[in-house]
Amino acid sequence: MLSLNDVETAAGIVHAAMPATAQYAWPLLAKRTGCEAWVKHENHTPTGAFKVRGGLVYMDRLKRGSPQPKGVVSATRGNHGQSIALAAARNGIAATIVVPQGNSVEKNAAMRAFGAELVEAGHDFDAAKEAAQTLAGERGLAMVPSFHRDLVAGVATYALELFRAAPPLDTVYVPIGLGSGICGTIAVRDALGLKTKVVGVVSTEAPAYALSFAAGKVVATNSADTMADGMAVRGPDAEALEVILKGAERIVQVSDAEIGAAMRAYYEDTHQLTEGAGAAALAALLQERDRFKGKRVGLILSGGNIDRPVYLRTLAGD
Repeated sequence: MLSLNDVETAAGIVHAAMPATAQYAWPLLAKRTGCEAWVKHENHTPTGAFKVRGGLVYMDRLKRGSPQPKGVVSATRGNHGQSIALAAARNGIAATIVVPQGNSVEKNAAMRAFGAELVEAGHDFDAAKEAAQTLAGERGLAMVPSFHRDLVAGVATYALELFRAAPPLDTVYVPIGLGSGICGTIAVRDALGLKTKVVGVVSTEAPAYALSFAAGKVVATNSADTMADGMAVRGPDAEALEVILKGAERIVQVSDAEIGAAMRAYYEDTHQLTEGAGAAALAALLQERDRFKGKRVGLILSGGNIDRPVYLRTLAGD
């Protein structure tokens, strides 16, 4: 899907706007998991999540293309929208972001702060995506998808940083929303010729990618009601699934209770604030910890954007 040159070119665009994020092996996490756990801190980007990398690369290409769009529109639960809002503003492009009703108050505020017009429509992400597509036609805006080769090239840069900075990893756990993160990780692993296994993580309440992986074809679900809004997707992307089927070792399902426990573990062991999807990789490792005694494992902490009341309840174990 991507060559090493593709990702290195994307890294040049990303690093013009932000530095590489850190990857640390935390000793208390090692004690908890029974292995050497390397955390990739995508909660330290300018938007608090990995998605900004893809937005920067996508908007750079759009800006250099012709003709220039009147503006862009996209659907999100928050992190993708923040990335598009920030990147569009950097490139002088107007951005409209559609979110489902009842979306994260703090993520909505962040998207507005980055300069986006925010529209609330639909009961979940997939419904918001349909509303965004309608809006694109009505206003003559360019629709920014949630999965696209440029987005994958951008987010793949975190995998390039991780694989080059950390010691050789036996396995890397990656949370799955629509799939750009895991596809980027697979692409970089293959481009570098590494033997690292890539394992996807989904919520038990949004298992579409796990069901699709097991069936070998796209399997949609009727709901995606999970606290991990970054993984709350009903309909898998066919292109992403093709990459995952070829390159992933397996997909692990974690419950909201396991995600909450992982969020508390991150706070206790590293004092890092994580959102639900951001803690999912650790939740999966804790579920499978017996596989990795004494080994070296990578964890993608994909973001830390969570509303304060939700986080306080989670820390309290409610």
